[in-house]
Amino acid sequence: MDPAKSRSLTEKKPINCNGFLQEDKKDSSTALSRVDRGRSEVSTPPLESWREERTRSEEDNELNLPSLAAAYSTILRALGEDPARQGLLKTPWRAATAMQFFTKGYQETISDVLNDAIFDEDHDEMVIVKDIDMFSMCEHHLVPFIGKVHIGYLPNKQVLGLSKLARIVEIYSRRLQVQERLTKQIAIAITEALQPAGVGVVVEATYV
Repeated sequence: MDPAKSRSLTEKKPINCNGFLQEDKKDSSTALSRVDRGRSEVSTPPLESWREERTRSEEDNELNLPSLAAAYSTILRALGEDPARQGLLKTPWRAATAMQFFTKGYQETISDVLNDAIFDEDHDEMVIVKDIDMFSMCEHHLVPFIGKVHIGYLPNKQVLGLSKLARIVEIYSRRLQVQERLTKQIAIAITEALQPAGVGVVVEATYV
């Protein structure tokens, strides 16, 4: 087989999140970011998904906390632990509260942070923000993955406050995710909000 074709096939190999070796995780993240960067640059019709209503509220958190904590108690018992012992008495509530915090992106929408931060500007040079910290939860195993996000876009008479790019990353990453969808959602949100000449998004991440 031609070496160039072999290398191309390797780079586009889909991620297998059942592998937990550090080397596999790192390689998969790099390949995944290359594939999704290509997808992000493809022009797609605006879906207005960045204006979607939030699926969870603060009131929902308060209402659902007892049942979520009870579920963690069930998990502890299924693991062979005693939720009533001293060291675990408050663990279900702490774990439930932590999970709500880790997935707080469900409580927020992009329009919450972008509506007052889009400015008319006759600027036609690339805007790039690199090394945005990212924390998310794998929807297949409910284990964390962390990394960096790099965003670049070519303005079309409008620009976005630079800090808002990090907020877009946070809103979508603080949900149960897969890296492919996370990368695409960030790119689509920027595209629909600004209608730029082009958008590129790269996500580099590993399981914790």
